[in-house]
This record gives sequence, structure tokens and C-alpha cells, in this order.
Amino acid sequence: MSGFEHYERELRELDHEIHRYAAVCGVDLANRYEIDACLHVHHPSWAEDKARQSLQGLLILRIKLEAEMLALGMSPPALVPPPASPD
Repeated sequence: MSGFEHYERELRELDHEIHRYAAVCGVDLANRYEIDACLHVHHPSWAEDKARQSLQGLLILRIKLEAEMLALGMSPPALVPPPASPD
């Protein structure tokens, strides 16, 4: 166990920070390609970009937390809820 005993609270706090840094960096969390780019595409100019580095670390931490929850039979909520269907 990674030390996350209160998964729901930890995930909620982590998601709050991810959304905050995504807004600062202009990353649309509903766009999988933008998330993948943030995680995998490295640019020389990003070395000084502390917000993008923080977002990348938070996304990696969330992936690890999700994996741990799944291994324990838990179902983590989506980072970005699916859009509501029009009624």
C-alpha cells in the first residue's frame, strides 16, 4: 500500500490540484491528446516551467493512485466527468 488510506479524500485533493495546474498551463483535461502530450512530450523550454512540471507530476501520481485502487478492487472516478447527455 502506498500510504493512501483515504482514497476518496486523497483523490479529491489531487484532482483539485490537477485542475488548478491544468488551467494555469492551458491543458484541456477532457482532451486525452493534451494530457498525453503533457506526460510524454518534453520541450527544452519547459525546464523552467514549474507549473507544467507540477502538472506532469500530479498526473503521474494520479495514474499510480488509480492503479493501486484498481488492484484493491476499487473503481476510481474519472478525472473529468463525462458530459451530461442532453435531455
